[in-house]
Amino acid sequence: MRQFIVSGHDVPLTSDFSLDDLAGGAGRLDVLCRCVSSAFFLSHAIREDVRTHLVLGDEFTVRFEGSELRRLNPDERSTAALIRKALEEREEAIGHMEVETSPGVYLSRRGFEPILETAAGDGTVVQLHEDGDPAVEVEPPADPVFVLSDHRDFAKGEAELLSERADERVRLGPERLHANHAITVAHNWLDTEGYAEY
Repeated sequence: MRQFIVSGHDVPLTSDFSLDDLAGGAGRLDVLCRCVSSAFFLSHAIREDVRTHLVLGDEFTVRFEGSELRRLNPDERSTAALIRKALEEREEAIGHMEVETSPGVYLSRRGFEPILETAAGDGTVVQLHEDGDPAVEVEPPADPVFVLSDHRDFAKGEAELLSERADERVRLGPERLHANHAITVAHNWLDTEGYAEY
């Protein structure tokens, strides 16, 4: 299982946003939607062995489960519609109890720390960071939990938590990448056994 945790800092916490202005009126929700596409889509297929957590404002998490997903399309607007539908049911998410809002999409009232703790129990926590060890020098983990931030740096509390809990800190290349591009490169790193086998 490959997991991705993406922290969204400015995204809406209610469903009251327009699908026509994801980059402005929805607090850069477009970034998170692109991350979902990068995490799951292959050419004419979906990666079923992937789980992606979008942490919204450290209050809610939308979980996408690859083996259960239906009606996920590669455009930002349809992904944002799934997130908006999840937030419409936010009152049904009680404590850490999830509510399934569409096939393979779940909403819970969990922030960054509890999501990281839960995911860490399932695999190796890998913080993707420009100051990390070069990926070509790191053995790809069997069950990675990649942790990324949106267009902003990790908040102070998130960074401190990651410094304590991350098993690896990895740099995917010489240049800083957008979060969704980093997900694509991380998949390639794993798909090719650390760039050594094609």
